[in-house]
Amino acid sequence: MLKTIFRALLFFFLLAGPASALPVENLSAVQARELLEQNQGTFLLDVRTPQEYFQVRLPDATLIPIDQVARRTEEIPRDKPILIYCAVGSRSAKVANYLAQAGYGPIYNLYGGIWGWQLRNYPVTKGAP
Repeated sequence: MLKTIFRALLFFFLLAGPASALPVENLSAVQARELLEQNQGTFLLDVRTPQEYFQVRLPDATLIPIDQVARRTEEIPRDKPILIYCAVGSRSAKVANYLAQAGYGPIYNLYGGIWGWQLRNYPVTKGAP
């Protein structure tokens, strides 16, 4: 019985990740724009595909597709706030949680993604970089 409880606790703590992980904050397009205006050092991470990125992206965004994030974490700064986005916010939420568990932070997820950003007529860049 004691072994079972111990294993359950160990499993829980392994899944929970580091105790120091900061929570991810979901931001609307309005809040994300305010963050970028107030903290121009924010790292802007686009986790969509290259094709999506070339069609339309936030100015100064860095592209690291979701399937490459785990092997390219050295390209993501640990000393800056990070705003992550995708098309609508689901892929970016996964990456945001992954980076928070890895000790990055503060981490922000653009809820509504680039589509929510565009609905507000906020600036975007189009075409190849």
